Amino acid sequence: LSAVSSTPVPAPKPLLPSPPPTEAARQLDELLADLGHTQSKLAAAGQGAGVPAESLLDDMLGSLTRDLQELGITAAPAGVCAACRKPIAGKVLTALGKTWHPEHFTCTRCGQELDKGPFFEQGGQAFCEEDYHQALFLQKVLTALEQTWHPEHFFCAHCGKVFGDEGFLERSGKPYCHQDFLAMFAPKCQGCERPVLDNYLSALQGIWHTECFVCTECLTGFTGGSFFELEGRPYCELHFHQRQGTICHGCGRPVTGRCVTAAGRKYHPEHFVCTYCLGRLHKGTFRERGDKMYCQPCHDKLFV
Repeated sequence: LSAVSSTPVPAPKPLLPSPPPTEAARQLDELLADLGHTQSKLAAAGQGAGVPAESLLDDMLGSLTRDLQELGITAAPAGVCAACRKPIAGKVLTALGKTWHPEHFTCTRCGQELDKGPFFEQGGQAFCEEDYHQALFLQKVLTALEQTWHPEHFFCAHCGKVFGDEGFLERSGKPYCHQDFLAMFAPKCQGCERPVLDNYLSALQGIWHTECFVCTECLTGFTGGSFFELEGRPYCELHFHQRQGTICHGCGRPVTGRCVTAAGRKYHPEHFVCTYCLGRLHKGTFRERGDKMYCQPCHDKLFV
């Protein structure tokens, strides 16, 4: 799409022949200026008589030229009209690098005469202002969101980029590119914070990609379907109890039932035993050596 000018280009002022020195020549100039309008009348007359209009006009011009020559006046044409290809003997209009009879310089679309006002050029042709803008607009438009747009004006409401082959997505009557739409409006995964499009699950008051719903500590999936929650994050049983400090110091497994607490550590009751004899210990009847527990007899035997 191109145009020589995006604003109205005024037509050049008509170029008039030099004033003739005689009254006869002045009358001839006025007559020639009206020949365009006379031609239409001749066309109607010629059609009624079966005589071509061009032949009547040529005969008239030839007769006028001979009369002038007899008076000693030579009428030199000012150029050839780009529309009718006839010599221009009266008023001449220059536009688009060509010469025209003023009445022949018309809008390509509607035929309106353009000799007295501005005109627009497109592809070497002249248009009136209304037809120029209509032709320019209709060359390439698109329809979207129940409106009509120039392609260069239909772009993402957020980033301003013109839409490519992937198209657009709509929100509240505004168009968005896929990237911005997903970033702004798609629900986000609680694990990776990327948009969730499909294959998701709901847990802990949020949604997750299935591959992102794993133990926060070891990143292992919950194959059994159950998990433990701590501060809004999912954990497997082992790491949940590690965070809570409820791992048995004797076996290293979570303590979920009865619990014995000694020296700041937790034990399954059956795992709270003497390190040497493996006899069960009772609270208040054991001795600590390093990080190990002993019954009183074993402690005395080994360390006293």
